[in-house]
Amino acid sequence: MSKAFVKEQDGDEEDGEDLSAPRLPVGSKNYMTRRGYECLRKELDQLVRFERPKLVETVAWAAGNGDRSENGDYIYGKKRLREIDRRIRFLIKRIESAEVVDPEAQQGMEQVFFGATVTIEDVASGESGTWQIVGVDEADVSCGRISWIAPLARALFKAREGDVVRFNSPAGVREVEVVEILYS
Repeated sequence: MSKAFVKEQDGDEEDGEDLSAPRLPVGSKNYMTRRGYECLRKELDQLVRFERPKLVETVAWAAGNGDRSENGDYIYGKKRLREIDRRIRFLIKRIESAEVVDPEAQQGMEQVFFGATVTIEDVASGESGTWQIVGVDEADVSCGRISWIAPLARALFKAREGDVVRFNSPAGVREVEVVEILYS
């Protein structure tokens, strides 16, 4: 059979993989804070209870209008439905594999571990910043949350206040001093 008549599939469509989502290192656990876990649960609930049923209704209405080959509502609706179903499968997999870590349970720790909020100061420039180390699905640099697999987070693990750590950044090798460690 000619390839012209074979439907192309994104191999990831079947297994629910979301290519825009960060990948977990092979064999690692899906660490997540309670806040990150709840955000994923809320998104899944929104998709399953509201968005998907509303879209199914629209697609059913569009399908009843006759010729589906030129029906924009039907074509767009089916495409969007596939996207929602793929996202639902992805969220279910991530939620099922989540290992929720409560940063507050680590109060009193003197080293940097998952969930820590760390204030650092760049040794060369003197610039400081505060970062919370979170799961891959909840990282948001604009809000001061970095993934535990980020180079900075990996360099900070097990550091104590006053330690200077080196890591490879896109700008080259940097040294930062750990100023404060909080778990909240």
